Amino acid sequence: MSRLIRHRSCSKLSLPSSKSYLNQTRNVTTTYGSSSSRRSSLQKRTNITSSYSRRFTSVSSNRYASSVASQRFVKIVECGVRDGLQNEPSIVDVETKVQLLERLAEAGLTAIESGAMVSKKGVPQMATTPEVLQTMKPWQGVSYPVLVPNVKGLENLLQIIQASSVAEGTPVVNEIAVFTAASDSFNKANTNKNVAESLVELEKVVKKATENGMRVRGYVSTVITCPFEGLIDPKRVTEVAKALLDMGCYEISLGDTVGTGTNASVRRLLEEVLKVLPADKIAVHNHDTYGMAVANVMTALEYGIRTVDSSVAGLGGCPFSPGATGNVATEDLVHALHGAGYETGVDLRKLVTTGQWISDKLGRRNESRAGRGWSARWSREEQKGSK
Repeated sequence: MSRLIRHRSCSKLSLPSSKSYLNQTRNVTTTYGSSSSRRSSLQKRTNITSSYSRRFTSVSSNRYASSVASQRFVKIVECGVRDGLQNEPSIVDVETKVQLLERLAEAGLTAIESGAMVSKKGVPQMATTPEVLQTMKPWQGVSYPVLVPNVKGLENLLQIIQASSVAEGTPVVNEIAVFTAASDSFNKANTNKNVAESLVELEKVVKKATENGMRVRGYVSTVITCPFEGLIDPKRVTEVAKALLDMGCYEISLGDTVGTGTNASVRRLLEEVLKVLPADKIAVHNHDTYGMAVANVMTALEYGIRTVDSSVAGLGGCPFSPGATGNVATEDLVHALHGAGYETGVDLRKLVTTGQWISDKLGRRNESRAGRGWSARWSREEQKGSK
């Protein structure tokens, strides 16, 4: 089936080292405001940026400070359609999912998870992923990664891609995401495999995906706390993350699945991980259970992390992490980043409108505090203007 591509008008600790780990397991822009106001905001941040630089010259490697001083663009990976909707009690229809993908792309997001090739029994919300992929109209310059747990899931995805080529043979999806955890208990609840066993499977998935010209992103869940095992040793997180990177993932997203992270625990985690992996290969994925997600993202930025996962309207949770709320709301994240002088390429107004739209569609409260705040402000301004 041939379709046109949409064009954007602008675009823990028993683990050995990661290699032996795998060897052993084989045997078993728009910012809000004008450009002048953005320049003003950047000027106001100069002293703070200098303060960051001085702090990390004495506390950590100089590369962190120079990264903070020079890199002002933050890439946002939008997880609302997949991670956000997977915990919704009622099945969301295909049309709504496709419209959500369209609206998010129009708002300026360039990486939007489009679904997951997972068990229909385990995550029934994702059972419509094939229909979504066959219906959506991809935007040029936007990636639509699909979560894939195993080789079978990848093979099913490849069949869908072959049947859903777009203009000039461009695949509707050219990127997948694979996932494991830093906790055996969580991973067993999620995939019925311990971490070592999952890495063996994922190595096969990554190999097959790359052979088919696909990029692969890796997720490590429960990097701060596990709902079953408690606190996680950052060294274990590091080893699992390195195993994924070594097998061919281009980037590793560290997931605070339970949302218990704080400034201190995020620092402990990153100071350990960044001894082994470079900052440009790391992303952060913070659930907002205790209201710390935005603050934890800002902490990660100090360490040079420049890719952040989020979910429009704060949608989501985790079926295998009781009590966990949704990912950090994309609107809250963009509001905080723009206010701190960072750029995202996201149109905040269109994003906020999308967050309220999907919340209304789902019949639930918009969990984005920034989204609610900006909506109320703009509504008052429109009322004044109409008088």
